[in-house]
Amino acid sequence: MPEPVAAYVEAARALAGASSAVVCAHVDPDGDAIGSTLGLTHVLRRLGIEAVPALAEDAEVPETYSFLPGFQLLRRASELEPPPVLVAIDTPNPERLGSGAALAEKAGMTIVMDHHPDNTEFGKVNLVDPDAAAVGQVVWRLLPLLDLPADPDIALCLYVALLTDTGRFQYSNSDATVLRDAAAMIDTGLDVHDVYERVYESQSLGHLEIVGRVKARVKLANGGRVAYSWVTDEDFRDTGAAREATENLVDSIRVLGGPEVVFLARLAGPTCRVSLRAKSHADVGGVARHFGGGGHVAAAGFSFDCDLPELLRRLLPLLPGSEEG
Repeated sequence: MPEPVAAYVEAARALAGASSAVVCAHVDPDGDAIGSTLGLTHVLRRLGIEAVPALAEDAEVPETYSFLPGFQLLRRASELEPPPVLVAIDTPNPERLGSGAALAEKAGMTIVMDHHPDNTEFGKVNLVDPDAAAVGQVVWRLLPLLDLPADPDIALCLYVALLTDTGRFQYSNSDATVLRDAAAMIDTGLDVHDVYERVYESQSLGHLEIVGRVKARVKLANGGRVAYSWVTDEDFRDTGAAREATENLVDSIRVLGGPEVVFLARLAGPTCRVSLRAKSHADVGGVARHFGGGGHVAAAGFSFDCDLPELLRRLLPLLPGSEEG
């Protein structure tokens, strides 16, 4: 590991000095959020610190990651008392913590651990590393500073975080450092085929039906430089698919050759949640921030109250192929 920057040292010192902590990631948690939350929980418990992993909202727990060690420990943030230390994981601002924001406000100390370049650094201690492909990689880099070995439970959780946030090591954030860190995690004894199968090849029939609907609706816009699709509450009712099925749905559009940007709109009542992905050098993070969201240059999201026609009217002009985009 290269000589650690001051933020890593400060975060390691703050974590090691905690008497107890709650670890909470963003609402609608993905693989990086769940994997990093559980991985850091194991790290803290190895240090003798009472740590509780929390969910930022009262939605159903994402069963895709139920095989991860410590999954059964997850609690809803709304059920917890303010802790001495709140660690905010993969969360660029307190609003994304959902009900966990109240814990952060009343906690003795908030430690922010993130890799989003637009993080507002709302903690007393802020470890924000935009060069990291996943927060799981940030947690991994803390281990030597905490004098902890990489045991299989920690490695498995952080490997899933890294695997999912790099798109199975296929996105542009999969550099040599990512692959070296992944190899070190595998060296603890991980069965990578088993992990892959559990995350990507254990979907329900309802999930496959949702994917089929999304693919069947794909439309091209802006002269073919943008592709998009959508999914509705009715789709989930009809298929019985879990709401968490939306995590990787945008990738079913991304496989289309030609477009530079793709997006998926999740229409939930009056609210439209949008996942943006760039296949070129377009900055979808900047587009998301225009609507009050955020994310990375190549992957971002936002939500606001509108229907699909209004979304298209406001979003498409900001994307490649339009006069403004």
